[in-house]
This record gives sequence, C-alpha cells and structure tokens, in this order.
Amino acid sequence: MQYCYLGRAGVRVSRLCLGTFNFGTVTDEPEAQRILDAALDAGINFLDTANHYPDFVRCGLTEEIIGRWFAQRPGRRAQVVLATKVYQPMGNPADPNDAAGLSKYKIRRHLEDSLRRLRTDHVDLYQMHHVDRRAGWEELWEAFDLLVQQGKVGYVGASNFAGWDLALAQAAARARHCFGLASEQHKYNLLCRLPELEVLPAARHLGIGVLAYSPLASGLLGGAALRGGDLSRRARQAQRQPADARTQRRLQEYAQLCRELQEAEANVATAWILAQPALTAAIVGPRTPEQLGQALAAVELRLDEAALARLDELFPGPGGSAPQAYAW
Repeated sequence: MQYCYLGRAGVRVSRLCLGTFNFGTVTDEPEAQRILDAALDAGINFLDTANHYPDFVRCGLTEEIIGRWFAQRPGRRAQVVLATKVYQPMGNPADPNDAAGLSKYKIRRHLEDSLRRLRTDHVDLYQMHHVDRRAGWEELWEAFDLLVQQGKVGYVGASNFAGWDLALAQAAARARHCFGLASEQHKYNLLCRLPELEVLPAARHLGIGVLAYSPLASGLLGGAALRGGDLSRRARQAQRQPADARTQRRLQEYAQLCRELQEAEANVATAWILAQPALTAAIVGPRTPEQLGQALAAVELRLDEAALARLDELFPGPGGSAPQAYAW
C-alpha cells in the first residue's frame, strides 16, 4: 500500500480509502467484517462511513457494524484513520432539527450518537456531508473547534462543496486562527470531470486533500454497463438510468483500451484517479473481500503518457481549470 498526507495535515492515509456504503445492505455483517479485516491486512488505514448509512430506513446500521468490529478486535481502532459524516436526517421526522442541514446543535448531538455506535471516543475526520449555505461559518467553526478541543474530532472535512464554498470555509477558519478543512470528498471519475474546473484547483491551492468517491461511476467504468450483473447499490441505482448510446460507445472503446493494456477496467479507472495531482485517495466500496483484493492492484498500476492521453480523448474534461477553460 502507498500512503500520502491528507492535504496539508500531518496525518498520512492510504491511497485507497475503504468506503462502507454497502455494509448492511448487499454486504451483510459477517462479510463486512471480513472486508474490514482484509483491508487492514492489506495496509488500508483509511475508513470512511456516514452516520445515516446504509440508507434512510436503517440509519446508523453501518456505524454499528464498524463499532462491533472494533469491539471484537481489540487494537484495530488504533490502526485506523476513521472518518464519518454529519448532515443527513436520521429518521426522526418529529424533530425539526433532524432535517437535512447543519447547526451547532445538530453537529454536537449527531457526533455523540456516532461515537456511541462506533464504540470509540473520537473520530479522526468528521465531514460535513453536504454544504449548508443557510448555516453561517461562525456557528459551524465554533461547533467544530470545540469538538477538536475536546479531543472528540481530529480533523474537519467537507463533502460535495463547490470551490467557492471551500474558499469561504477556509477564510472563516483563518479569521479564527484555526486549522480549517483538511479534506473535501467529491464525486470524481472519468465520466465526471467537472471538478477539474473549480473544485480541484481550489482544494489544491488551499491545501485541502481531495477524496474521490464513485471512482467507477457506479460501476460503469468497471464494466457493469456492458456486462451487467453488478449488484452494488450504486450500480443498481445507475441501472435505473442506462447509459446513452454515446456513452455506451465510449465505454466499449474504453474496454478495448483496457484489454490492450491487459488491465481490469476498474483498476484503470482507479489508477487514473490516483494519477491526478490534487487527489489524496480513491474511495472504493467492495461488496466482498475478493473485490477488495482486485482493487488493490490499482495502487501499483502506472498509466503511461500514451494511455493517459487516450483516456483524455475518450473522456474529455472541461478543458482545464477556470477561467482558462472558458475564457480567452
């Protein structure tokens, strides 16, 4: 496994982050624990979850599965950089403060609940699952700073922020003389390169590590659109909106390129993510230990200039960063 710093933070994380979106649904608890064991044995020290996973019906179940894994395997917690999230409702419609969003009130309460489910006294990275522009940064940083001072949170991260949201967050943090954001988790893959326009340049400039989720575009870049049969939750969601004819042609050409490279499609897609200079880690969400084992090869895969150029032809980005991408 390879490791790098989380943005400008001093903590080092594995370049593959284990995502747990499937835990509690298509991956039952015994299989989830086998995946967790295999990930740690392979050198993956970065674990990502969210308080409402696996869905809005069974909120918190994924954190409970991870918590039981920690409890049953003493010493594992100290080996993990543990990340979870806050923002989504947790299945209590009678509580007006349980609605999607952020507040000092909600952040404190939801963290305490996450710590209880995870059976730990702290999380290493506490992420806002989405931006809430209704909530002011004075309130949010006051809440997060207190949790950091109490030792319940190591670093604060963001997810699904625009470039200007990252800039506003960091400016407010600097005014308070606090560290600010350590990371931004963002949807990024060969079929979704829009973050290159503003988010990735902003994060790189501000020293924020970027964690790419959905590196396989809900399985499309792993062959799901051409072969079918993928049972991951994100792939099932994607199958409800099949790829159009143009995307199908591009995916067919992509599959041919991968055959020429003699590499699995999923590994080429993940290796491309890891080759991007702003990226800290790719979040992979295997359903089985075998899938995790296959994903590990992406860390060692080096795409040459010819392969990278061909991928740019097949899946063109926005044309660079702003404003050069759309101005003279």
